[in-house]
Amino acid sequence: MEARPGGNSKLINNLKPNKIMKKSFTAITWLLLVTCCFNSVHAQDVGTSKKTSIVAWDGMVVAGYVDRGAYVNFGGPSIKFINKPWSLAFGILPTMRIKEDKVAKGQPRNSVVMPTAGFGLTFVYRHLVLQIPLYYNNKTTASSGKWNPGLGLGYKF
Repeated sequence: MEARPGGNSKLINNLKPNKIMKKSFTAITWLLLVTCCFNSVHAQDVGTSKKTSIVAWDGMVVAGYVDRGAYVNFGGPSIKFINKPWSLAFGILPTMRIKEDKVAKGQPRNSVVMPTAGFGLTFVYRHLVLQIPLYYNNKTTASSGKWNPGLGLGYKF
């Protein structure tokens, strides 16, 4: 609905701050409840070392190569399958990419270090991390946008 000059809009009257706060509080409460349920599903499993869990951060550092440049990330939220001593995770990878643009002289360039996010698989064996991420390069005047696979090695704390 669109507000008309000189008239009251039903949309504005329906979205009072109290209702917005109440809906936000309800959504956050449900999200926390569901997250706690997923994290405690395997709390009573005794004697098995296999489990699947959702994790916010895995405590690792990974450096790798993607699209003629480097990247560094520290893991991110993921769905993780654990079978001690190894684990496999699929998730979002907040990253700092390091790449110098190859553009003609006088043309604008991107920063050498740029924050980005990708997604991919992370394999962990004890403290050794192998990561296969996918990152997207935006369309520019010099190249079209496309997904780029990478490969990284790291350490799990």
